[in-house]
Amino acid sequence: MYDERERECHPLLRGGERDEDYKNGSLCSSEMESLSSLCEVILQPLPLNSLDHAHHGNKKKEESIHLFSTLSGSQHSVPKKVANLIAKRGFLEAVMVVRLVLKLLSTRLGTLFVAGSLCLSHQWPYINKFSEIPLHKREKIVQKWFKHSFLTPIRLGFVFIKSLCLFVFFSQADEKSNNPSWEAIGYHVDINKDLPNDPKERPLQKGMVETMDETDDSLVTSLMQKGLDVTENLKENICTVKCDVVIVGSGCGGGVAAAVLAQSGKKVVVLEKGNYFNRTDYSKLEGPSLDQLYEAGSILPTLDGKVMIQAASTVGGGSAVNWSACITTPPSVLKEWAEEHNIKLYGTHEYTLAMDKVCERIGVIEKCKSESFKNQVLRKGCEYLGLKVEDVPQNTSENHDCGSCCFGCRSGDKKGTDSTWLVDAVDNGAVIITGCKADKFLLLKNHQGKRRKKCVGVISQVLNQKITKRLQIEAKVTISACGALMTPPLMIYSGLKNPNIGKNLHLHPVLMAWGYFPDNDLNLSGTFAALCPWESGKDLKERMLKYPRTAHVFSLVRDCGSGEVKSAGRINYSLHKSDKEHIKNGLKQAIKVLIAAGAVEVGTQRSDGQRFICKRTSDEDIEKFLEMVDAGDGPLSMVKDWNIYTSAHQMGSCRMGESEKEGAVDEHGESWEAEGLYVCDASIFPSALGVNPMITIQSTAYCLAQGIANNFR
Repeated sequence: MYDERERECHPLLRGGERDEDYKNGSLCSSEMESLSSLCEVILQPLPLNSLDHAHHGNKKKEESIHLFSTLSGSQHSVPKKVANLIAKRGFLEAVMVVRLVLKLLSTRLGTLFVAGSLCLSHQWPYINKFSEIPLHKREKIVQKWFKHSFLTPIRLGFVFIKSLCLFVFFSQADEKSNNPSWEAIGYHVDINKDLPNDPKERPLQKGMVETMDETDDSLVTSLMQKGLDVTENLKENICTVKCDVVIVGSGCGGGVAAAVLAQSGKKVVVLEKGNYFNRTDYSKLEGPSLDQLYEAGSILPTLDGKVMIQAASTVGGGSAVNWSACITTPPSVLKEWAEEHNIKLYGTHEYTLAMDKVCERIGVIEKCKSESFKNQVLRKGCEYLGLKVEDVPQNTSENHDCGSCCFGCRSGDKKGTDSTWLVDAVDNGAVIITGCKADKFLLLKNHQGKRRKKCVGVISQVLNQKITKRLQIEAKVTISACGALMTPPLMIYSGLKNPNIGKNLHLHPVLMAWGYFPDNDLNLSGTFAALCPWESGKDLKERMLKYPRTAHVFSLVRDCGSGEVKSAGRINYSLHKSDKEHIKNGLKQAIKVLIAAGAVEVGTQRSDGQRFICKRTSDEDIEKFLEMVDAGDGPLSMVKDWNIYTSAHQMGSCRMGESEKEGAVDEHGESWEAEGLYVCDASIFPSALGVNPMITIQSTAYCLAQGIANNFR
């Protein structure tokens, strides 16, 4: 049911169509025709009773499955939304390769090149365009290109379209928070669960300036009402704000730094590109939530399409959308960073106390009472195999089980920076400006200090198109805390030249194994649908019918390989040979765990749909299957079977170093090039961490911010 209380969620997080969803970007009508035909192949309309399922005799369920079988990727505005996402989210090379594929398929000669004899006809003009080819032949063409190991850029274009089509189809919701496929695949969004008692509660409101609600005329007044020193330069259309400290980013690093410095008596301004959403605003709807809470709407691949990256873009950053894992910095990593990288902070009692302080402030508990089914599977399988099982501490209550924290915790039980450190900051006079993107740091020649330059603030633009003024925040201390993907481009755009900026990017790459448990109901997300192997239209739909009863266990590696990000959204990354070996071994172990837990079918997300039926099989059969499991390269590599990795942790791209040669910042977090410019996010990690980074980011930021406060001039 959909009652009035459900309407309390924020308008940007509701279901329903938006005008921008129907923009085709720069695709012409013939390219849109090709795109629609491709989407129809990916998600095909099938004959009734053609899908294999386990719900015979359940009339309501059978009706929903019959409906699902007839649905097509060319329906429900999916192609237009895919086209819009290509234009809105795609980087240049991705747009070019997708348009190349669509342009080829929109002409007869281009289709002949792509499809070969499958496009030929006995009637004039003898060569069919892709959209004119019968569906079963179009499917064979796509199947061929998914396995093509030579012209891999064209294959990559097909992969991008497939991923976006499935992402859009399974994550979109209408005005009543429904999707025509959800009933069949057993996906249910219970918006009424965890409804807040106080719908007006917004704990950061007194320190918040939300630019999406402002105009040129009102912005200055709103800033002044927050106690800021504001002047206008009408000639240059710049609004100048003076403060002690400006922080770019409000996540794990920025939130902690804001609290520490505001509590020390400094006037702090926090700039956040994303918007402010509180527990009363969240909807649990995947499509709009990913669009608003994540960088690039959660559509952020590396340039070769090998790794799909998720990074937060909202007030609270990753702490607002993560799964609340609170793992302290491993002793072995502390030893490595302190001794091998010579960053003494990580070998001090001060850092240990900071971890205790952080865990206390965000309410970390050692164990939750309830476990999700996926965690029960992991525990059962590990215990059967004699593997050690440990509970992961969380920053929630022991009864927390909302199941949708990655879309914002509607129960309000998770204690991210938006409900802890930033509240402390606002209570001590800090001001948070949302919808405000930093363009570059204000750097001057430094005639007195040891650094060549001096940072005196940041120039930013307001993302609300109704506001033409630029904001110039002038401060004695400037802190970049916008994450390992955004801090390096900002520093480079500002003119900094240190060769470590943007390099040494670590991603904690992940590959997933899955196990099918027919007697249990879990849940599904459009993100996982986008990563689902595609073998045929029928196979895809049958996989989706199994998804609610499919548990995933992933293999994550503390990566030795690294990448670089020197321009926003343009990420290169390479896996080291040892990383591939470790991920492969982890993937094999994950499959063993799933089998031990009782899965009747297991598999990986490899492009060929690699899977294994567990019933009536011997240990020898299992070992033969495991020998075929690998951690291969991505879709741009010249291999038949490929993988797409995922990443939720990014770090190391502006690492600390004992000298300019070794790092982008010193052990105090200050830029080697610019006095007064600090970094307080995961980009300063000397190497990959190996565990969830939230506690390490916050503890590091706490120590660095204390040092800034103590040395403030």
